[in-house]
Amino acid sequence: MLTLSLLRHAKSSWANPELDDHERPLAKRGVRAIPAVAKFIRQEKLRPDLVLCSDAMRTRATLALLLAELGPPTPRVIYDPDLYLAAPGAIRSALAKLNDTATHVLVVGHNPGLHALALELVGEADRKLLAAMAQEFPTAAYAVFSFDVASWKDVKSASGHLEHFTTPRRLGT
Repeated sequence: MLTLSLLRHAKSSWANPELDDHERPLAKRGVRAIPAVAKFIRQEKLRPDLVLCSDAMRTRATLALLLAELGPPTPRVIYDPDLYLAAPGAIRSALAKLNDTATHVLVVGHNPGLHALALELVGEADRKLLAAMAQEFPTAAYAVFSFDVASWKDVKSASGHLEHFTTPRRLGT
């Protein structure tokens, strides 16, 4: 059994329109959202053992805040430039390259690719949970899928069970 969590970066700042998209920092609202997501992860015992993270400033900052809130032990982290604004296929390729000793992987990335991947992976889900996720995957949205496979290479479309989907709004922030 493998578990995959998807976390969209927290709200980014547009205070400096001259800044390259890749280098945009988090907005104050984005910083406030992460503790609630971390609390949810702790409560549901969803701590990852490996993190794949886009190398954009806002994804790195989201992950740094999340890990600080989660506390030790810190999972292994891989910053992957190929995950910056990645399409679902690129994210799945990154997962397929993983060693199967990582049984719970967190991907911190961007829309529209992350949302499209989440929808692509759903095989089973509570209707209300799926409807909420299908409607939107906003900043700091967090989805968790379980797969009844032994290898990341075997994760296929429509093969995941959507275990959780939450957003800062659902968490009260």
